[in-house]
Amino acid sequence: MEEEAEKIRQIQSEVDKQMSSPTGATNSSSQLNLSIEEKMEVDARSIYVGNVDYGATAEELEQHFHGCGGVNRVTILCNKFDGHPKGFAYIEFSEKDSVQMAMALDESLFRGRQLKVMPKRTNKPGISSTNRPPRGIRIGRRSGRFYSGYRPLRRPTRGRRFFYSPY
Repeated sequence: MEEEAEKIRQIQSEVDKQMSSPTGATNSSSQLNLSIEEKMEVDARSIYVGNVDYGATAEELEQHFHGCGGVNRVTILCNKFDGHPKGFAYIEFSEKDSVQMAMALDESLFRGRQLKVMPKRTNKPGISSTNRPPRGIRIGRRSGRFYSGYRPLRRPTRGRRFFYSPY
C-alpha cells in the first residue's frame, strides 16, 4: 500500500513539474492565448466537417482524412448539457495544402453518411451573423411591457366581477 502511495506521489510531482514549465502547457490552454493572426493561421489549416455520424470517434475521422496530410487535431463538438455529439467536427492539418486535398472528400461517405467538407472560417469578434439584438435590449415595447409576437392583452376590468361557479 505504501509503495503504491509513493508511486502516485512521484507521478503527481512529475505532472506538477510539467504543468508549471512553459513547455508543458497543454494544447488547449495555449489555444486560448493566441492572437487573432495566429488563430487565422490555424483556421487556414483547418476544415469543417458536417453531417458526421453521432457515434463517430476522432480516431475514425483522422483515419478518413489521413490521406490528405498530417492531422494535428480532430475536434468533435458536443452539447454542453448532455454531452452528446452535435454532428459536426473540425480537423486541423499540419499543412495548408492539406485543406485543398480534404475538399476533394466533400460528399464522400463516412459511416453511411455523406460528409460536408468546407474550409473553416475565422470568427471575427463583434460581428454577428444574426439579426438579433444583444441580450438585455428590449425591442417592441408596448405600454411598458415587453411585446414578443402576437399575444392578446388582458383588458382591465372595473372591480371584481362575480359569477357563479359550482366548483
